[in-house]
Amino acid sequence: MSRHLPSGSVRLAALPCLITAALCATFPALADDTVPTFPTIVVTAPMQDSPLIVVTNPKAPRQPVPASDGADLLKSIPGFSTIRKGGSNGDPMLRGMAGSRLNILVDGGQIGGGCPSRMDPPTAYISPQLYDRVTVIKGPETVLYGPGNSAGTVLFERDFKRYAQPDASLESSLLVGSAGRNDQMLDVRAGTPDVYLGISANHTHAQDYEDGDGHRVHSGWDRWNADATLGWTPDDDTRLELTAGKGDGQAAYAFSGMDGARFLRESAGLKFEHERPGMVFNRIEAQFYYNHADHVMDNYTLRHPDPASMMPMAMASDVARRTTGGRIVGTFDWGEAWNLQAGIDGSGNVHTSRTGGPAGGMLPDYHTLPRQRDARMQTVGAFGELTWRLAERDRVIAGTRLDKAQAQGYGLSSGRMMGMPSMTVDATRSDTLPSGFVRYEHDLASAPATFYAGIGHVERFPDYWELFGRQADKSLDSFRQLRPERTTQLDVGLQYHDDQLKAWVSGYAGTIGDFILMTYGSGMNPGYARNVTARTAGAEAGLAYAFDGRWKGDATLAWAWGENRTEHRPLPQMPPLEARLGLTYDTGAWSLGGLWRIVTAQRRVAVGEGNIVGQDLGPSGGFGVFSLNAGYRIGRTWTLSAGIDNLFDKTYAEHVNAATAGLVGYVNTLRINEPGRTFWLKLDMKY
Repeated sequence: MSRHLPSGSVRLAALPCLITAALCATFPALADDTVPTFPTIVVTAPMQDSPLIVVTNPKAPRQPVPASDGADLLKSIPGFSTIRKGGSNGDPMLRGMAGSRLNILVDGGQIGGGCPSRMDPPTAYISPQLYDRVTVIKGPETVLYGPGNSAGTVLFERDFKRYAQPDASLESSLLVGSAGRNDQMLDVRAGTPDVYLGISANHTHAQDYEDGDGHRVHSGWDRWNADATLGWTPDDDTRLELTAGKGDGQAAYAFSGMDGARFLRESAGLKFEHERPGMVFNRIEAQFYYNHADHVMDNYTLRHPDPASMMPMAMASDVARRTTGGRIVGTFDWGEAWNLQAGIDGSGNVHTSRTGGPAGGMLPDYHTLPRQRDARMQTVGAFGELTWRLAERDRVIAGTRLDKAQAQGYGLSSGRMMGMPSMTVDATRSDTLPSGFVRYEHDLASAPATFYAGIGHVERFPDYWELFGRQADKSLDSFRQLRPERTTQLDVGLQYHDDQLKAWVSGYAGTIGDFILMTYGSGMNPGYARNVTARTAGAEAGLAYAFDGRWKGDATLAWAWGENRTEHRPLPQMPPLEARLGLTYDTGAWSLGGLWRIVTAQRRVAVGEGNIVGQDLGPSGGFGVFSLNAGYRIGRTWTLSAGIDNLFDKTYAEHVNAATAGLVGYVNTLRINEPGRTFWLKLDMKY
């Protein structure tokens, strides 16, 4: 049985509650006779804003229940899926591609998890509501944000501008829901024309949820994050910014014999921006960052060790990754026709681990053991992205980059010789990786629409999990022979936007040379990674239509397909066809909406194969889930929103999923079931 997650373990959690309560008493609701036009109260399907780009506000209430981490937020965007492991810390997938194929940046920096089984993906360290904007760039259609973005790029960003005069602002929110869910968020900002300060913090907590059959899933979590920003703006064109942050938490996992007992994050960064209006070389940006993730897995903090399992005694594994990096980019404008962004970037990280148990246990106390280094990885690259405005309605965007990637493995198995046990060796490998793209965009003269077509190529170096992870071979031969992926992809689409209708459709088709495929181990057969040739294709579409001033309908569709051409079988972990249909009635002061999510069955599987996150467990059935939401704007300052997810309490599981671990006291299912009927209520304040 799971142990209770201590909701009061983090003193920081009470701070947003106290400030919000004080503001309730101090600043009454700003009630106006005329309520201004506001954006949608509850977001159910973020739309594509421009060719291949989706921008969404992570602070806005959304259905399903507002996100506890980065993956929870991304799964609401068409084309994304999440591999569920418990209640939180799922792994995001875009167009059926997961792991390092999806480049995720936090305030421009990379943060890498440490768990060989991906208990802590980068999104596990991200609290979406602490950011102002999330931007998704689909496919290999940019070179500005680092290497390897074969599936796409995700940017979690904060916005700070120079204050024209001394001013201050505050945003806060409270969330309560089923399974003991309670979240608090605070974002305070103040400044003068010379300096500004921002402090943001949040806490999120939940107990185990129940599926539609009323069976409890080992899934509770408790997490907090806090960040501070200090900026200097001596003039309108210059900004120097220092950031620092920390966070920690716990999460129970249904897919593993261990839980996440610690998710410690320590971050720091320095940014410099300077603009030179009217000059050809008109902007320079420089950034340096440091991110440290320290993750502890154990089988005793949130559960009791199972004497009948493979880990009958109390055990813990402490893994850590320190990442440092930077970026310098300049912007050049030649009149209205040409714009160029060019620069260099790079990052390096070191992974360490130690294994033991709790103090006083049968195993040595892991806190007292030295950390063992097992991998060091680094990249450095140069890039340039050019926008050429051919005519009033025509644009060409093109980019190229060249990266040098290097990995060093420690303690690799050198193989067996004459029946003797293998020896361990250290080894280094490196590769030079070219990438680039070109895209044509045309604004139609006959309609407010844009057509685009682009082709991109990206080469991705094998990541930590493919070289050293739980399902990797970890031998010298595998380390040397696993080749970088080479993805070439065509993207085409059409965007339409007028006062009543916003619609888009996009399609893609690609070939992947040396696709890195994971074969999962079973019994005495270990897992390993190998290269195959693959093809991918898919499509996404969406529309939002305003029937009149109050009624609005929206619909999205996402389909992904993949094939292992080497072995003439499907690529594993491909999400099935998914549609979302929404209808909203919004008066400007209050709203009521419904969301119907429909997912088809998936029969194209490759059982036992997968990616660094999960494997195909077999065919899956389709399902439909209906949810309701409502919202009320209390003047200009307060917004109250609520929802019922999975209204009819359906029992279902996503196709892309992690296998359950068969925990004592829980019903054993093939896949981790999704939550049953879930109620939530959220209060937002912006002052």
